[in-house]
Amino acid sequence: MTTTEAYGARAQEYADLLGTIDAMAPQDRQCIESWALAVEGPILDAGCGPGHWTAHLAALGHEARGIDPVPEFVEIARRNHPGVGYDVGSFAELAGGSLRTAHAGSWGGILAWYSLIHLEPRELPDVLAQLRAALQPAGSLLLGFFDGRRQESFAHAVAPAWFWPAETMAQLLEDAGFDVVSRERREDPGARPHAALIAERR
Repeated sequence: MTTTEAYGARAQEYADLLGTIDAMAPQDRQCIESWALAVEGPILDAGCGPGHWTAHLAALGHEARGIDPVPEFVEIARRNHPGVGYDVGSFAELAGGSLRTAHAGSWGGILAWYSLIHLEPRELPDVLAQLRAALQPAGSLLLGFFDGRRQESFAHAVAPAWFWPAETMAQLLEDAGFDVVSRERREDPGARPHAALIAERR
């Protein structure tokens, strides 16, 4: 079973457990809201899942749209958040401008909040390059992921996922044509270590 299929099979369960802003850590909410305030132009929630972050940003007055490769997630997002735009789509479609909602290089900001955690390490450089191509010049990427002392996989509840040392992820972003401008790392009780990086398209 692919990662997309695994999430599709558990989409409603995931949405019921984690598909609201109230279920998110307050620090994450502050991080995302503060980042969005500094973004100029439309924001894409890439790997939006059940769409709660997209809808939250839209409610705050941002021009926000979500994409996700899991059709079941997009269906839930559209049902729970009418009036907010969601599409089934991949990172490759985003970079190539083949989605009907925007063309390549049109986004002021991209939120990739735990949406890259299941990628194999060999896949990540190309995906980061695709995200860069989708941004406007000087556009901003906010990336959230599991921090770790080593790059290693672990048994995530839905599909295998990866820990990434924040320093390693920052270097990958630099190699992909970004300038990392902000770094956050923390460990919350009962949760895996967290990291968030803000990077601007160079």
